[in-house]
Amino acid sequence: MADKNDLPSEDQFLCAICLDVFTDPVTIPCGHNFCKDCITEHWDRSDQYQCPVCKEAFTTRPDLRVNTFISEMVAQFRQSAPQKASSCSSEQHIFKPGEVLCDACSETKLKALKSCLVCLASYCETHLEPHLIMSGLKRHQLIDPVENLEDRMCPKHDKPLELFCKTDQTCVCMLCGVLDHKMHKLVPLKEEYEDKKAQLGKTEAETQQMIQKRQLKIQEIKQSVNLSKEDADREIAEGVQVFTALKESVERGEANLVNTIKEKQKTTEKQAEDFIKELEQEISELKKRSSEVEHVTHSEDHLHLLQRFMSLKVAPPTKDWTEVSIHSSHEGTVVRAVAQLEETFSKEIKKMLCEAELKRVQRYAVDVTLDPDSAHPNLILSDDGKQVSHGDVKKNLPDHPGRFSDSNCVLGKQSFSSGRFYFEVQVKGKTQLTLAVVRESINRKGDVTLSPQCGNWSIRLRDGKEYKAVDDPPVRLSLKSQPQKVGVFVDYEEGLISFYDVDAAALIYSFTGCSFTEKLFPYFNPGLNDGGKNSAPLIISPVRVN
Repeated sequence: MADKNDLPSEDQFLCAICLDVFTDPVTIPCGHNFCKDCITEHWDRSDQYQCPVCKEAFTTRPDLRVNTFISEMVAQFRQSAPQKASSCSSEQHIFKPGEVLCDACSETKLKALKSCLVCLASYCETHLEPHLIMSGLKRHQLIDPVENLEDRMCPKHDKPLELFCKTDQTCVCMLCGVLDHKMHKLVPLKEEYEDKKAQLGKTEAETQQMIQKRQLKIQEIKQSVNLSKEDADREIAEGVQVFTALKESVERGEANLVNTIKEKQKTTEKQAEDFIKELEQEISELKKRSSEVEHVTHSEDHLHLLQRFMSLKVAPPTKDWTEVSIHSSHEGTVVRAVAQLEETFSKEIKKMLCEAELKRVQRYAVDVTLDPDSAHPNLILSDDGKQVSHGDVKKNLPDHPGRFSDSNCVLGKQSFSSGRFYFEVQVKGKTQLTLAVVRESINRKGDVTLSPQCGNWSIRLRDGKEYKAVDDPPVRLSLKSQPQKVGVFVDYEEGLISFYDVDAAALIYSFTGCSFTEKLFPYFNPGLNDGGKNSAPLIISPVRVN
């Protein structure tokens, strides 16, 4: 009798389907053994009857009868040795959410290490061992554990999907490649995987780029909202300031109206009081004369009456009250007050709007410096490029292509071809000057003709008092006071150039409807020195928003 230690190894009693020790082992016609339930379920979900190990196909479904010999051997094996397959090592990792379960574990499900495309099952470390040591199972195709293994089998031929048909853009099995896709372009799944992976990598890069662009757009929109809020807050503050000033002006007008009417009424009452007092005085005198006349007329003394007659006959001196009257009408007072208020309003509103407009354009301030390569040789520029004046001595300078040869002017270094910009120039003490914005192609080697048609938009001062806008036709400017500092604003897209009296917060002149197609440059002409009368420099000043 054989010793229990001479029993076959555990590998000989494992079902190739469940990889556990046989339960009701049956033998199919090709000679391979399986658990009765395992092979029954395998054939129930398949369109053909095939051996899971050798792939031999049977035309009819074989009858399954328990192999009593193998069954007895399994019973002896169960009694003599602990089942390795049914007692999975406690050292293995317990299944976690998101991981694939071992299909062979009967009790605690463990994490699968591999999935078999032939067995259509996933196995943990213990149940995977037969695939690593048994010659028949070594030929099975193992992959990293996945769920729904049935989806990786060809539904028509029950074969693994190993090829990719580029013609139909679908995954197929080997048999499909021979039968249904014979003339199609077929490649291994791995090759198509690498190609599609590269495409997805490119798509991912493009997607990330799109995400970044949209994130930047979000930041841009948020920034726009923030700027809009700042503008709104600023406009509200300025609006409140304007309307507060207007309300105060109305209140002052109302107070003046009331005071005017009250003062007029007070004057009327005083005049009436004086008239009444005077009238009462005359009445008193007349009553006194009347009393005397009455007394004399009742007297029987003939001599006394005749003696008093002449003095009593003439009435006491009185005023002629016929034309005297009290004019107490206040008609037109309110109308005149409202008209005056309207005029005041108009002036105040115009002033406030100019102040608000100046504050708005000052937000587009840029740093402008003078370009020495464009300066006429008679001009004197400061080291910091912020001041220019006319000198009596012509300097020997290189004939730079951009230098003005005839006109005593200089351009700013900075050019502008879009958007808005603003700068300020101190003109205090000047008797002559020209400030302008000019296009890049302005004539440098001859007289500069000042006109919008020639690409320059300017204002000029002559004789220390007369400002003129060099428009078509030129416009003589009536200014209340001589500007000490001039602000220059340009809106490229709007075609607008405006000059401001900064200290008075007043608009000097605007060129509208301009068409800009080139770069624009600030232009400065300090005028001739004129024996020292016009020696003060033009100074580009820092912009300070009030």
